[in-house]
Amino acid sequence: MKIGLFFGTFNPIHIGHLALANYMQCYAGIDEVWLIVSPHNPLKDKSKLLNQNDRLHLVNIALENHSKIKSNSIEFTLTQPSYTINTLTHLKEKFPAFEFHLIMGSDNLSTFHKWKNYEEILNKYKILIYPRPGYEGSKFDKHPNVKFTEAPLMEVSSTFIRNAIKEKKDVQFFLHAAVWKYIDEMNYYRK
Repeated sequence: MKIGLFFGTFNPIHIGHLALANYMQCYAGIDEVWLIVSPHNPLKDKSKLLNQNDRLHLVNIALENHSKIKSNSIEFTLTQPSYTINTLTHLKEKFPAFEFHLIMGSDNLSTFHKWKNYEEILNKYKILIYPRPGYEGSKFDKHPNVKFTEAPLMEVSSTFIRNAIKEKKDVQFFLHAAVWKYIDEMNYYRK
């Protein structure tokens, strides 16, 4: 089985994440997509993150009734900050029969050389790239394990969502309806 691993803090999960996961599952030859909720991305400020369990709950709300896109909290049990290579090693040990593919935005490909053990990731795993605004290329573009997809360009971001909520803007159509309802009820991202 081919599993697409879509890593993210999902702070919060929005329609862009969902559309990209759906695209990868339907068009990139992936059997399932697992949204790996990262407690802490070492390249991001942890103080701006909603609690990891709350973010996981929002992902689960968004994915309710979807059998081929699932949440995964494996990184909650691993050493933090979360390094992709550690998660991949752990998943490969736990599911040796599965073929794992990374799903990442082209913006991450530009900074991929900063990732821990990036050479090992690049040589052992296929990486499915979706377009991000402003991408101008990287030294990894022509690597045999890097495949650019024709996924739609998604310009919505979690930062935009958080800032809009803080400014009391209505962003309900940028989020799954049940996720928006829960965020609104819980007053997340208001401060």
